[in-house]
Amino acid sequence: MTVHQRRGRWFEELVVGDVYRHRPGRTVTEADNVLFTTLTGNTQSLHLDAAFASTTEFGQRLVNSLFTMSTVVGLSVADLTEGTTVANLGFTSISFPAPVFVGDTLYAETEVIGTRESASRPGQGVVTFEHRGLNQRGALVCAAARAALVLGRAAGEAAAAVPTR
Repeated sequence: MTVHQRRGRWFEELVVGDVYRHRPGRTVTEADNVLFTTLTGNTQSLHLDAAFASTTEFGQRLVNSLFTMSTVVGLSVADLTEGTTVANLGFTSISFPAPVFVGDTLYAETEVIGTRESASRPGQGVVTFEHRGLNQRGALVCAAARAALVLGRAAGEAAAAVPTR
């Protein structure tokens, strides 16, 4: 029997300039927008009040932009950081160049834009990703640069050798 386990990439596997297209996409539902918006205490009428939103330039409610960013980054996890990330270090830039509406499908891609070995944590490295979210028409709806601390292969394989059930 062969056991297979999904994992992200080790630090050494993340090469500057490589682009990962994450699939499948994620269609945003009414429930997604309302739940995320209310769970986070965001009472912005643009997200919750259809009558109000219909009077804006968009003519309808906007999906919460932080839901959009969270989804775009989340779509990258299986390909890049599942089981290999140590910590999310932060975001240096985030933009939302086009709106997202209920019913839109988000697709994500990530480019590795920087790598460096950690000076203080042997066997780990800092990777800078640019996550990009596109809607079903190919319009860029979100871009976010994120730094993450990622396990190197040797450290990660040693940790993985510990039996789990």
